[in-house]
Amino acid sequence: MIDPRTPVLVGGGQYTHRGSAQSCPPPIELCAIAAEAAAADAGLAPGSLKDVDFLGVVGFTIDAPGSTGRLPVPRADNPPKALAARLGASPRTRTYTHPGGNTPQSLVNHVAERIAQGEADFALLAGAEFLGSLMKLLKAGDEAALAAHHVPDTEEPAMYGNGRAGCSPVEERHGLGIPANVYPMFENALRAHLGRSIRDHAAAMGALMAPFTQVAARNPHAWFPTARSADELVTVAPDNRMVGFPYPKYLNSIIQVDQSAAVIMTSYGKALELGIDPGRLVFLHGCADTTEKWDPLDRVDYHSSPAIRVGVREALAMAGKSVADMAFFDLYSCFPIAVELACREAGLAQDDPRGLTLTGGLPYFGGPGNNYVMHSIVEAVWRCRHDPQAFGLVTANGWFLTKHAMGVYSARPTEGPWQRRAPSAYQGEIDALPAPERTETPQGPATVEAWTVIHAREGYRMGIIIGRDSNGHRFVANTPRGDHDLLALMETRENTGLTGTVTSAGGDSVFTFAPAE
Repeated sequence: MIDPRTPVLVGGGQYTHRGSAQSCPPPIELCAIAAEAAAADAGLAPGSLKDVDFLGVVGFTIDAPGSTGRLPVPRADNPPKALAARLGASPRTRTYTHPGGNTPQSLVNHVAERIAQGEADFALLAGAEFLGSLMKLLKAGDEAALAAHHVPDTEEPAMYGNGRAGCSPVEERHGLGIPANVYPMFENALRAHLGRSIRDHAAAMGALMAPFTQVAARNPHAWFPTARSADELVTVAPDNRMVGFPYPKYLNSIIQVDQSAAVIMTSYGKALELGIDPGRLVFLHGCADTTEKWDPLDRVDYHSSPAIRVGVREALAMAGKSVADMAFFDLYSCFPIAVELACREAGLAQDDPRGLTLTGGLPYFGGPGNNYVMHSIVEAVWRCRHDPQAFGLVTANGWFLTKHAMGVYSARPTEGPWQRRAPSAYQGEIDALPAPERTETPQGPATVEAWTVIHAREGYRMGIIIGRDSNGHRFVANTPRGDHDLLALMETRENTGLTGTVTSAGGDSVFTFAPAE
């Protein structure tokens, strides 16, 4: 017998706007479209969402700190309250999330626990990204269309998640505040750790991601439904410019999309009360939330992820399953390194015949800000219904491989009372791992630990070095400003392990390579 307090996912909905920027629904309406699609997917009568008692909205990118968050555009002052009003709902709990691609799965984990504890019974989780249309409207100066984004409110939304900035001020000053700058450094560190040549590793990245494009090509909700070859993904060309070495554009998550997704969760007892077909119910068998040592400079190293390893282990243990028991996966895929490390830490082959994505991945399905994994979860719900005996794993990641959330799904019911292990019970294992001390004023001899070369549209922009000084302390620095010949050279050789000199003045650190012998 299934415990009536067991949390279940009962519906999922997605929407991708393919029309003009002017015709794109404003963000709250995008969320409402996905929410109503989720209600229809659950078989609920129109208007049923007015009865939700928990409503969570995943944070929009324009509300995150950073350059995008400073865009001078109208916005909803309290998105969950605005969505509740749009749906005619008066939930007991409304929440808005801090930035992080982990938040959709983390919200599901949180709401499942609240349902099991009797603190919620009928929950809606929704999110959207609209930078695709927004940037076009800004460029066109279409103030009338932008005005529809504004939903004024004097009440601040309650917030969910960890709102800490993704890096320290000194890291941001040297370029580590942008995902497209940080993830390539992990990639270069992994390549060096594996002992691969630049050419061989590029081929491996292409082989890893090409199957993602094939899934996207079959997905009606994908932003880029185009299959591409491994060579095409990694070959620099006018349409595939280098962004942050070794990642051309086709290996980068694309955030300028117009997509929304939502899921509905209830207790098992509430689902029966609502008349939902038991064959449509999907159960969260296992879940976990973990956090890496926070700042990039504080990581154990740049070729592993203890937080993914512990999170996957805990989610599978709660489900009583192993990786071998999973029939499907959706591994967070903002950049190849996120997939590579998830595979390595989970003990999963990169060419596993089960596939690594349900959607097509963030560079090809689309990377709708913090809300991508809501699409993953919707796809997981649909997959579980199609194969009721199957189990699948969804992973999510926020900031710079920093915040992680995992979920194990199946249409097979869970057994006994639903109870998760508190994240605090295993987070200490990660926190206790040794990591180098750091310095913000490095001086003297130093060695490269991780690196990248960042490009602008018009050419080279800067080099970023994470290194160790003579005391083993870790630092971040840039290469000498304007030395484009050096940046070109760096892209032809392995720089990890090379030595040089670092100097600091006025808050800026500069690393100069030792002359080649």
